[in-house]
Amino acid sequence: MKLISWNVNGIRACMKKGFMDFFNEMDADVFCLQETKLQEGQIDLELDGYYQYWNYAQKKGYSGTAIFTKVEPIDVKYGIGIDEHDNEGRVITLEFDKYFVVTLYTPNAQRGLARLEYRMKWEDDFLAYLKGLEESKPVIFCGDLNVAHKEIDLKNPKTNRKSAGFSDEERAKFDNVVDNGFIDTYRYFYPDKTEVYTWWSYMFNARENNAGWRIDYFCVSKSLEAELKEAHIYCEVLGSDHCPVGLDIF
Repeated sequence: MKLISWNVNGIRACMKKGFMDFFNEMDADVFCLQETKLQEGQIDLELDGYYQYWNYAQKKGYSGTAIFTKVEPIDVKYGIGIDEHDNEGRVITLEFDKYFVVTLYTPNAQRGLARLEYRMKWEDDFLAYLKGLEESKPVIFCGDLNVAHKEIDLKNPKTNRKSAGFSDEERAKFDNVVDNGFIDTYRYFYPDKTEVYTWWSYMFNARENNAGWRIDYFCVSKSLEAELKEAHIYCEVLGSDHCPVGLDIF
């Protein structure tokens, strides 16, 4: 089974930059989006053979997630069941026979870590949500987690030590995810691979210079470790300030 995740930074803009070419080329079983930046009715996306699920932020042109799947899920949930977290369209959960698939767009701690306190609350509540799902079956979750976990995961770790996405607090929360039995699938296959990123600033020719961050992930429950086949980062794919990531499993 092939899964793809992509922060498209506006699906309507990405559609004009080759989204459908990549979508068709991948022919994924499950295709997850983050930062769709639209409201219901603002796009008519024909995807033959796929069921579509969209979660919209209340704020127009902000956040938002989607999942396209070839197999109809048993159940679909939007959000994590906590009002303070569920108005920005950040989470969709699909339940299948033997596992859950969750797409998420983690809140950014923002410049000067202005939203760090909220981010910490989000992290604890989202992990509790994942562990609750795991009580019934394993979990595959993916998306823009807005954190580079280790120094290997960004070009300039020393100068970004207190920046949003690389603060000690955010990195510790990802440690906690791993300590709670979830596998960062890319590092599972490529623990020492350097200079492989998923996001580049639009400023300072960052992408041309590969001055990026790895902040987009596929993570799975430890119980799925034996089912992992391969993890991918499609650095060459343009259309957004993020590139897609992928997972082959089962």
